[in-house]
Amino acid sequence: MTQRKATNETGPRGDPLEVSTPQEQVGAPGDEESAGASAPLGEPSPVEADLEARLAEAEAKRDEYLELAQRVQADFENYRKRALRDQERLVTHAHERLVHELLPVLDDLERTLEAADRHEEAALVDGVRLVERSLRKALEKEGLVEIEANGAFDPHVHEALLTQPREGVEPGTVVEVLQRGYRVGGRVIRPARVIVAE
Repeated sequence: MTQRKATNETGPRGDPLEVSTPQEQVGAPGDEESAGASAPLGEPSPVEADLEARLAEAEAKRDEYLELAQRVQADFENYRKRALRDQERLVTHAHERLVHELLPVLDDLERTLEAADRHEEAALVDGVRLVERSLRKALEKEGLVEIEANGAFDPHVHEALLTQPREGVEPGTVVEVLQRGYRVGGRVIRPARVIVAE
């Protein structure tokens, strides 16, 4: 509602002009809705509700993935411990098997030493041969294979200690073995030490 106020100014016919002065107006009950819809006080807006729902879903997934990661970590730790125990058992079993194979060699060696104490030279020689055969057999059971040293020199399995001129022999040929070489499972344990023809 406005009030008209008379002024000293006059219009075209000399009539005094009235100027309206705005007064504070109290809005009607429906004015708030026309100004823009807003949620009632204390309740979240639809955007906020959507954000809260998405946050709750993300937190649930986070907890699920964290639990899964912890379970996988625990399973891996158990597997690692079990594999370590199995490896220790295998090593122990391998040692026991090797010792079991070498015990007869030890028995033969003891008998050979007893023969040496009695000065029985023939028995001593036979005993040493028996020990050598028993030991070789036990090691062969564990996969020991002697490296061939006949023919051309092979730097992968031979170690040349000397080179000597030899008549009638091609250069690079192994002419003598100074120490036998061995491999286990295809892997060279010790190369054969040889003399090679120049």
